Amino acid sequence: MPSPSPLVSPATDAARDAAPVLAALTPSERGTLLRDLSDVLREHTSQLVTLAQEETHLDETRLRGEVLRTRVQLDMFAEIAEEGAYLDVMIDRADAEALPAPRPDVRRMLAPLGPVAVFTASNFPFAFSVLGGDTASAIAAGCPVVIKAHEGHPRLTDLTAALAAETLPTGTLSVVHGRDAGRALVTDPVVQAVGFTGSTAGGRALFDLAARRPDPIPFYGELGSLNPVVITPGALAARGADLAGEYIGSVTRSQGQLCTKPGLLFLPEGHGLDDILHQAIATAPRAPMLGPWIADAYSATLNDLAAHPVVRRIGAGPTGSNDTGQHAHHPSAALLTVTADDLRNHPELLRECFGPASIVVTYNSTENLLATLRKVPGSLTATVHGQEDTDEELARHIWSTLRAGRLIWNDWPTGVAVTRAMHHGGPWPATTSPLHTSVGGTALDRWLRPIAYQNMPEALLPHALQTSNPWGVPQRTAS
Repeated sequence: MPSPSPLVSPATDAARDAAPVLAALTPSERGTLLRDLSDVLREHTSQLVTLAQEETHLDETRLRGEVLRTRVQLDMFAEIAEEGAYLDVMIDRADAEALPAPRPDVRRMLAPLGPVAVFTASNFPFAFSVLGGDTASAIAAGCPVVIKAHEGHPRLTDLTAALAAETLPTGTLSVVHGRDAGRALVTDPVVQAVGFTGSTAGGRALFDLAARRPDPIPFYGELGSLNPVVITPGALAARGADLAGEYIGSVTRSQGQLCTKPGLLFLPEGHGLDDILHQAIATAPRAPMLGPWIADAYSATLNDLAAHPVVRRIGAGPTGSNDTGQHAHHPSAALLTVTADDLRNHPELLRECFGPASIVVTYNSTENLLATLRKVPGSLTATVHGQEDTDEELARHIWSTLRAGRLIWNDWPTGVAVTRAMHHGGPWPATTSPLHTSVGGTALDRWLRPIAYQNMPEALLPHALQTSNPWGVPQRTAS
């Protein structure tokens, strides 16, 4: 077994002690905990938002909206916990006449894994942070959480955790700081799974640590995504100018610091939108990025892409590294363009540029489009803007060619609805596990494991599997 580190062992030891307490809570008791956490955010919104503004440079309106979203997530997982359907209870009663042989009484349910680690995200200091979807779903599943604080908002993390701890059983929620602590957390023997939102490089390094443990554990990483958008010839002819403006709005939303930002826009060759696109991107308002490390990485990636010989910049203007003085960390938005043939022949261009930049890819035929889409790596989303009654077949071909977790028709990928049906995941490098999601009702599946009980007397069965069903959870029973 990996050895515990003093950097994290106080937190993981507390989580280990809290695990049986949290697992023993009834569905309604877990729901109450989550609703209490939602109330904590409501009562302290102004205090938390003020601190978040200082640390992240995000504006008050955006942050207040994010607090509301986080509260909605907590309330949603409270409902899911209370209903108990997530336990996926199955009961097969003993049957002496069963074929091919008599069968015993077998009862199956999902049970909490135990303590889990959650790495907070820089760009969502509430919704993907201390009380974000990872934590809410873990508590709903019955798992204590150790938070790895992001360096971009450490004081906000500590304050949120301190307020939350007042309503939770001791050890349910703890915080550690620093990259060394993060690595130690992934290898700590108490930790049974990890949720991560961040860069592909950082996530892959931690994923490898989790896999190399003597006892490998699940690592649910949400990493990088290009989120391709295709505009069909019909949609271009019908509403090309409007789509161009909407595209720039999606690219520059939150300074492009969203994992669902459209990084690739496929337009028919000769689209005639260059002037509109340039005007929209040139007048996009500047705002500070989350921190200098993100602004510097954005500028470096943008300049590297723009310097490629097959790439052209739409419109004039400085690249990120030429922004100086007061604009050094308020970089300008940018659009690049390349032909589908050149993109297909230069896959090194298929990389995420985290910030307000995107690449327009021009295609000259359906075959040319589909051949290029086959080269696009896995993404969180894949979008088609088309005309109803004429483009459905093309859309089906596009979606069967691309690999993505969410397929979108005539809308934009930025903005992830907090609903039970939402899937916020996708094939590598979008996530390390395309079967799972960090948003939506099934997010808590990541923190559970199935257990089957054979020929158990009623007194030895968990409450959810007992015939008397004292918890009142849904049970699928075979006679």
